[in-house]
Amino acid sequence: MGLKNKVSDVIALGKKYWNEPAKGNYVPYKEVVNLGVAGFGVNWTSLLASTIGLDAANFLVGASIGLKPLDLQVMLIVANILGLPIALFRGWYFDNSHMKGGKFIPLIMRSSIPIVALSTLFVWLPFENWEYITKAIVVEVFYMILQFFLCFYNEGWAYFQQIISPNAQERATVMSISQIIYSLAPSISGLVIPTVAGWTYGMNNIQTYRTIYPVFSIVGLVLNLVFFRKLKERLILPKRRIEYVSIIDAVREVAKNKYFWIINVASWIGFMEGAFGVTLGWSFVYSHNGEKAAQLGIANTIIGNAALWAMLLAPFAIKKLGKRNLLILCNLTNVILISILYFSYESLFAVVVIMFLNGFVNTFGNIYLPNIQADMRDYHQWKTGVRIDGLFGPLALIGTVLGFFTGLVVPAVYEKMGVHEDYDVLYNDALRNNLFEALIICSIIGAILNLIPYLFYDLTESKHRGYVNVLKIRAMFEDYGNGNLDNDELKDAMEVINISRELDGQEKHKIDKSNLKRAKVMPKKTVEEKEIRKQAISEAKAVIRQEKQRNENIECAPIVIEELNKFSTARYQKQLESAKETYSYGELHLYENANELLKAAKKLPKSTAEEKIIRNDEIKLARTKKKASKIIAKNNGNLVLPTKEDEEAIQSREAKNIIESVKNKKDLKKLVKARSLYYRAAAPYINAKNIIVQEENYTHLAEIENMYASVCE
Repeated sequence: MGLKNKVSDVIALGKKYWNEPAKGNYVPYKEVVNLGVAGFGVNWTSLLASTIGLDAANFLVGASIGLKPLDLQVMLIVANILGLPIALFRGWYFDNSHMKGGKFIPLIMRSSIPIVALSTLFVWLPFENWEYITKAIVVEVFYMILQFFLCFYNEGWAYFQQIISPNAQERATVMSISQIIYSLAPSISGLVIPTVAGWTYGMNNIQTYRTIYPVFSIVGLVLNLVFFRKLKERLILPKRRIEYVSIIDAVREVAKNKYFWIINVASWIGFMEGAFGVTLGWSFVYSHNGEKAAQLGIANTIIGNAALWAMLLAPFAIKKLGKRNLLILCNLTNVILISILYFSYESLFAVVVIMFLNGFVNTFGNIYLPNIQADMRDYHQWKTGVRIDGLFGPLALIGTVLGFFTGLVVPAVYEKMGVHEDYDVLYNDALRNNLFEALIICSIIGAILNLIPYLFYDLTESKHRGYVNVLKIRAMFEDYGNGNLDNDELKDAMEVINISRELDGQEKHKIDKSNLKRAKVMPKKTVEEKEIRKQAISEAKAVIRQEKQRNENIECAPIVIEELNKFSTARYQKQLESAKETYSYGELHLYENANELLKAAKKLPKSTAEEKIIRNDEIKLARTKKKASKIIAKNNGNLVLPTKEDEEAIQSREAKNIIESVKNKKDLKKLVKARSLYYRAAAPYINAKNIIVQEENYTHLAEIENMYASVCE
């Protein structure tokens, strides 16, 4: 009866929140399921394309096509160098594109079609009839074209998941549940493909990639195009605000974000952590003279099941430990597991067990790492007032440049140990085992290095919640000023303000679990006793949850109160003074004294923390004026902001032939450029206006409170 009741409770809960989320949440269960099925599409759409990689562990370009490890690494470096300007454009485009349907969803859907088409065409090229240099050139060209679309696709998918909900705990839960659904995709393909390949051509034969992989890609594309239409993006931004984000300004601000550096430095210095990953595939394909190759699919399926348990536990682990502590625990466990592998890699059973445990531990990272990234972006929006996602990329390109050198390490190990273009040498047990030992040592070093930066990560769950609360309040004030404030937004923000006022300055309570302990030892022999015990446990847990919630609100309260009172501080009074002066000059003012303003700003005092902040604000303002003046002077002041009607007029033109189609695209490109130039030239005025309007909106808090009171009646 107990199990039956629990199942009934789960079904009832699912029905209740299928179309509408629970209070405090944003995502209904129906959308969580749609996200999971869309994840199926993402995994299979890119399945074949992702096998086209420039590394020696890649069965397709390595073993099947036959390219040398170091040649592949050089090809990767060339591709990355040529891809640097594209990466800059991609970051800018993510943060400045405003398409119907959202910021990321349209890009995901539009890039999926060329990914499937190009990857399918690639594997059907006659590589077996070509010279080595021809194969290398064709692989390089196709790789770069595919990466253009894949990067838009994969980054769009990653960014979208980070804005599925502004509630960090709900976001972790949604990602966990959806991943449980779409983790079936790699489990199915990981079982079917190696198994069928083992019966037919083999994983190191290109016929496998021509006949088996495309089936999954096409099914994935269909799921992709259907289910992304059912999802919704949730950014906390004022309604009707479209921001222009400058690459230079964004890079300058990102450089001051300490969490950005912690996250990226960890990945840059831990580049060798995944070197041991080939142990599984190569053990089955090349040990025992290849007789165990068909069993790789079964091994993949067993190992893939580890992810299910980690995804079920991830939201609870994050809630209990916090993302940072969970990350450290998982990394330490990973170091231990890889160390054990060093002494047991000759046993296929041991390899599968360790890979299963490694997969279990690493799957937690699929939940906490995107959430850490999302927290970092929310923090950045709170700190700078500007929401960026893609433009974290330009500084992250440092990792790409470092990868030109660090990426040579593992391929050099391959070649040093005797693996060149002929991968059949891996059938030699002694050579293969020596290579495995070297790669495992590399992985241990990489895992330890990856852990170190996170020891300095201090963006707690409570801090993040406080920053998100501030974003809600800012959006409320701006939407009130614009006449776009709706009741849900009003209630959400005012509840935050009222709770923060009530709890600001109070001390946290120590969580008392004595009632829960007493409830758990109550008698439970009869049905009546069981019900009484169950009720007592439920009430005790509710009290504990309330106390924990109160403590979290106490930690958040100072951040909210500081926001409400910010225009009474020296920093914002100075900002407001500078803004009023800048605003008085008009939209397109030529600041001929911009250099002097910048020099004067750099001479401001910086002995205290407050003085440093004021100085940085004035330097930023002077640089904005200097850049704006250059644009105005270069264009002789002939800058006009295109209207939405201008854009719609071009988009609605009917192109009767290819010449007219090209002209329409060219005109639209000119319009986008003109809009970009205007926003950059008018940036000092626009920023000044935003500050003045925000200060004015904040003075209307009493009116907003009256509105809230009337809504709540």
